[in-house]
Amino acid sequence: MHTRTFGLTGRAVGEIGLGTWQLGADWGDVSEDAALATLRAAHDGGVTFFDTADVYGAGRSETIIGRFLRETPGARGQVFVATKLGRNNWPNGFTRDQVRGFTEASLRRLGVDALDLTQTHCIPFDVMRRGEVFGWLDELKREGKLRAWGASVETTDEARFCVEHGGAVSLQVIFNIFRQKPVHELFAAARAKNVALIVRLPLASGLLGGKMTRSTTFAASDHRTYNRDGQKFNAGETFAGLPFEKGVALADALRPLVPAGWTMADLALRWCLDFDAVTVLIPGAKNPEQARANLRAASLPPLGAELHVRLAAFYERAVAAHIRGAY
Repeated sequence: MHTRTFGLTGRAVGEIGLGTWQLGADWGDVSEDAALATLRAAHDGGVTFFDTADVYGAGRSETIIGRFLRETPGARGQVFVATKLGRNNWPNGFTRDQVRGFTEASLRRLGVDALDLTQTHCIPFDVMRRGEVFGWLDELKREGKLRAWGASVETTDEARFCVEHGGAVSLQVIFNIFRQKPVHELFAAARAKNVALIVRLPLASGLLGGKMTRSTTFAASDHRTYNRDGQKFNAGETFAGLPFEKGVALADALRPLVPAGWTMADLALRWCLDFDAVTVLIPGAKNPEQARANLRAASLPPLGAELHVRLAAFYERAVAAHIRGAY
């Protein structure tokens, strides 16, 4: 696993991490045993960055990661755990006492003395603009309850605001072949301020895995069923904001561009890694096999310039106009 420096923290992290939303909730049922096996497989494969949130399964994801850290020798010193706050008690969770309470609850569930990183979890832009939440996070950092803080955002406008405001060591954004706007509207600013970029949904909720068809179905508890049109939260968090059937058709149209011997997921993940502004990808996995498959891209060579040009043109011509939700 190649490593990249996590912004101003100076800490090296594996360039492919693990997102753990699915280990908490909203992606169908994942047993605790399966979740722990997935964490172990990722860690054994060189993953040193886990991303979670207090709201994933009402703390279930954090609790399972905490158990993994306790039961795996050396893991606490090897694995950088990034969590998030701000979606509990939505939209009324933005007082100083609430932010402090959410932080202390995450500390208990993870079983650590200090959070490696906490991130505001796609909170309203007007709350960010007021700046109070960032001051409260700075206070918690001074007290030693967290080592650094960042922001998970929905739009490039929000991301640029966080870069300009200062204090955030990282930004988490949706970025994949179907969501290319950050290349032009964020990456240069993040590089200039040495802000780490965490890429979520690099496989567009599985569309870019290349295995879905129009008839693919998901469990009722899976956000790919209940939020596919943005019914519960931003549509961009599900299938990158694309209508499902359109997303399947676009993934099919990408097949001729996949290099020989590669999977579409290899192409999608390697494409993200080719941008030097990117620090770490956090694809999800529900089982050890998926976790191990995600790691292949780290050992593959960069895509050629010609293929990057073709993928950029594909996005502009066929994809951009169909994206829904804040972007």
